[in-house]
Amino acid sequence: MGRIMNNTRLKYLFFTLAALLLLFLLKGGKDAGISGDEYFHYDQSVSVYKYFSTLGKDTSALNTPNTHLKYYGQSFDNLTTILIRWFKVDDIFLFRHLSCSVAGWLTVMVTALLAIWLAGYGAGILVILLFALSPTFLGHAQNNLKDIPFALSYIAAILFTLRFFFTENNNRIYNAIFLTASIAFSISIRSGGLILICYLFLFLILFQLYNYKKDNYFNWRNSGKELLYIILIAVLALILSLALWPYAQQNPLHNILKSYSVMSQFPTTIKQLFEGKMEWSDLMPWYYLPKYMAITIPLIVIAGIAVFAILSKKIFNHNNFLKYGFVIFSILFPIIFVIYVKSNLYGSWRHFLFVYPSVILLAAIGFFHLFNSLKNKFSTGVVLLFAIGVAIHPLKFMILNHPYYYLYYNQLVGGLKGAYGNYETDYYYHTIREGSEWLSKYLKSNKQEEDVRIATNFSANWYFRNQPNIKSFYCQYDDRSQKDWDYMIVANSYIPAPQLQTKTWPPKNAIHVIYADKVPVCAVLRRETKLDLQGYEALISGDSPKASRFFTDALKINAQDELIFYNFATALVREGKPDSAKIVLHSALKINPGYEPVLMYLGNIAVSQNNQTEAVGYYKTLLGFNRKYYEAYVALARLIMEKDFAKARDLLKTCLTLDPGYKPAIIALADSYRKSDPEIAKKYDELVNKYK
Repeated sequence: MGRIMNNTRLKYLFFTLAALLLLFLLKGGKDAGISGDEYFHYDQSVSVYKYFSTLGKDTSALNTPNTHLKYYGQSFDNLTTILIRWFKVDDIFLFRHLSCSVAGWLTVMVTALLAIWLAGYGAGILVILLFALSPTFLGHAQNNLKDIPFALSYIAAILFTLRFFFTENNNRIYNAIFLTASIAFSISIRSGGLILICYLFLFLILFQLYNYKKDNYFNWRNSGKELLYIILIAVLALILSLALWPYAQQNPLHNILKSYSVMSQFPTTIKQLFEGKMEWSDLMPWYYLPKYMAITIPLIVIAGIAVFAILSKKIFNHNNFLKYGFVIFSILFPIIFVIYVKSNLYGSWRHFLFVYPSVILLAAIGFFHLFNSLKNKFSTGVVLLFAIGVAIHPLKFMILNHPYYYLYYNQLVGGLKGAYGNYETDYYYHTIREGSEWLSKYLKSNKQEEDVRIATNFSANWYFRNQPNIKSFYCQYDDRSQKDWDYMIVANSYIPAPQLQTKTWPPKNAIHVIYADKVPVCAVLRRETKLDLQGYEALISGDSPKASRFFTDALKINAQDELIFYNFATALVREGKPDSAKIVLHSALKINPGYEPVLMYLGNIAVSQNNQTEAVGYYKTLLGFNRKYYEAYVALARLIMEKDFAKARDLLKTCLTLDPGYKPAIIALADSYRKSDPEIAKKYDELVNKYK
């Protein structure tokens, strides 16, 4: 590439592409929906603002038992809210998204500057192009104010760490200031930024060994001076990271470390669709993270990494070995570490977007050296045609599916179509915006002026804020028959996998469906009847015959909701008709074979009918679908206790490994030792009291 263009032209091209990418990112931010975490983080940022504006009197920012957000510094969220309040910004989320887009662009630019420093403007241009072909990163750059700024701080710290050690003394203060700011910014967003301080000390050791090997002389004076610099940078970074973080300010060292401890094993666990089944985030297989990266990073980037590896002998020399080694380490270490400690991971690999700029950097360097090693126009043309061919897939996806870039899957799984039903689609609820805007127009066109109740599986309050006749509220898709709504907006998240795989979702009462890559990612439903709701209300009031009549009529209109069948079965059991209830429950399993309440109910009915074998089968099936359905462990253990004490106790201990405070399992264990070992039973009884 250096032979094709002179340096001046490369500079012009670099800055032109950078400007175009900024406009593209701002357009994405403008059109983006509100992400799955945004309401929580915005509310927390408001609490942080109140904390500072009241000089610490309002302590709501320190009281976050459900969200755990006090452990996040989330400085970028806090800063945007400060600006929103100071400048009285009306469209809060538009401002947030544009701010995030700028952070995403700065991440690209810092990565490109590192590439230029290492290899020249040609490499910087390739960095911009590869980022422009990265749908996952660009999608999160629309509205992820946590992971994108963290990625910015991480790559900036890598850049200025390298520049600090490898530039002349007259530039060291400049690089030290930016390095300190980068590390402080990183820690202030997420305490995991502490790893950058560890990197600093590690790199200092490696740099001194590098100099010793090069000069065959160890300069103790310079080494001591470097160590003092690093200690000063680390201390200042820690102090600066406290600026917008109330929790850390209470007890800086202790609370930052406490935050890191909580974040490394985040207490909130959720179920995610992975390899065709729903699994808890803390029970995912070890390869969850690398596999998600492999199937969502564009093949053009993966090819660049492969080229870098193949040409590594040519790329590496005694002057840059340590530089590239540090970049490679910054990618591999966090990934290997979370696999080793079995961290709680979910939401694809968005929490690891911070390593992606380094991935892009190495891919760009690989292509740069490949182009410079080509001997003639023919070979250059062949490589360009290959690169363009591979780049078409992500580019086409973004063009056809704006703004849902983050839904991208590469050709290794057949794109989004191939991933559908096996992996998550709209796990961050971007599509709720388009569904809400469509429904708003639909209601206006139908001159709907009466009050309308809209259920959503992610809050849509912001989108209907100017329509007083509309009341929107959160409702899980599975619970829809028990709630009073007229329309429902459902993003494709937490939809039963069998319904996705058999293409029975969206249900037949969908009046509008949003597609990405020709697969449904959001549906707007219109309620056809409220007989199901009336049946549920009769059921909870104790009138089972009346409930049964309502459910019978409701199922004539809507036989696609497994919860209606479940509630109908409950009414039948209360009427003394367990066999009829079993027939109804099996109808529910035809809709969703893994519907947990139904499997549990069938097991309980089998127990009541003294059919132990059947009950054991249902409980085992249930635990196959949900390893955290604790009630099934206890029920199954009690069934097999007389025949196999050891196996029953193993089941209960497995349950307590997953939830040490689950009292029914503790009580069942105590009961298993009543006769054989009263002392052990007594210890378990004492443990039960501990959790009262």
